[in-house]
Amino acid sequence: MRCFILADNQDITRQGIRSLLEQLRLTDTIVEASSCAALTGQLAVYSDAVVWLDYTLFDFSDVQMMNMRQRYPQSLWLLFSDELSRHFLRQVLLSGPSFGVVMKGDSRDDIIAALRKASRGEVYLCDAAVQVIREGVPTQGEYAGLTASERLVLHEIAMGRTTKEIAYAQNLSFHTINTHRRNIFRKLEINNVHEATKYALRAGIVDLTEYYI
Repeated sequence: MRCFILADNQDITRQGIRSLLEQLRLTDTIVEASSCAALTGQLAVYSDAVVWLDYTLFDFSDVQMMNMRQRYPQSLWLLFSDELSRHFLRQVLLSGPSFGVVMKGDSRDDIIAALRKASRGEVYLCDAAVQVIREGVPTQGEYAGLTASERLVLHEIAMGRTTKEIAYAQNLSFHTINTHRRNIFRKLEINNVHEATKYALRAGIVDLTEYYI
């Protein structure tokens, strides 16, 4: 039986999944991880584990998740969330047969089906995930009202470039880029570069492959 690593910061959810796993007798080993470092440590021990990940609330970036998946290729991941963009899901699902998806709005039966399949080393895709694969690229509506210039600046911010570097590369003034930066943070209701980067990745403004190390 595969070990299940519960990477979920919500006590009630974590306890609920643990209870289901024990009731269904799907595994003999259940461990928990409350941070990226803790998850890395658990995967070092259980390299073929099933990772139950509440992606939205976990202290984890897209890049860290993809790199960790590459580092432990025998692991299987179940993403549990309600806020994943279509583009982000499409990139993750097409990156390889190692990511399953179950949404917070899915039924108990759906969650049980996801856990059963994961315990057998199989990928479970909820209806929303299947639809994402069929639909293709995201619509402009996912860009939260950002202009083309703001999306370009957001891309550069997510790539780690400073305001001065972006201004020089685009042949624009520091003031202009700084204004775009403020508008981006205001429209997305974010406060730092880390949050900006996560949004850029989820919305498809930056491709995950640009971050591979």
